[in-house]
Amino acid sequence: MHKIVFDIETSNFFDETGSNDPASLDLACICIHDSETDKYTSFKQESLKDLWPILEKTDLLIGFNSDHFDIPLLNKYYRGDLTKIKSVDLLKEVRKVLGRRLKLDTLGAATLGRNKTADGLMANVWWKNGKYQKVIDYCIEDVRLTKDLYDYARAKGHLKYRDGAVLKDIALDTSGWEKKEGGQTSSLF
Repeated sequence: MHKIVFDIETSNFFDETGSNDPASLDLACICIHDSETDKYTSFKQESLKDLWPILEKTDLLIGFNSDHFDIPLLNKYYRGDLTKIKSVDLLKEVRKVLGRRLKLDTLGAATLGRNKTADGLMANVWWKNGKYQKVIDYCIEDVRLTKDLYDYARAKGHLKYRDGAVLKDIALDTSGWEKKEGGQTSSLF
């Protein structure tokens, strides 16, 4: 199965657009891990044309808050419909079980003993200040953390979080995550 783990960073904030719609924001960069090449790659807005062929041949998109945020924003730039590609949104999976949202940083720290390297607000400021590589490096680390959480959940059937001082498991049904769905990626345009 061809899997793409991805994350995006934006070059502006919701308060600058006057909307809460992710598509109102502008893409700064998208970083991916491609299971076929086992490589991490970044794309700025002007190089998205190089990303589309990769996404068009993928079987599964994996992200964190990706169904609600990343995919709608990317669809603004894409001539097809990326929602037609099967996706696993780890935030959505956790919320389905736990009944509430948890941060990627919370899951990474409890499950893997690793925190995020920064936050999206800081990345946005870096982008505005021309620190593009710093943003790309941060975004790639978020992709790496998301990939490792996905792999952990697939192997163990759960992720972890802290509830006060208590470390708790979030049991996840991962059995359907990598099942191909008929015709899933055949009609993106």
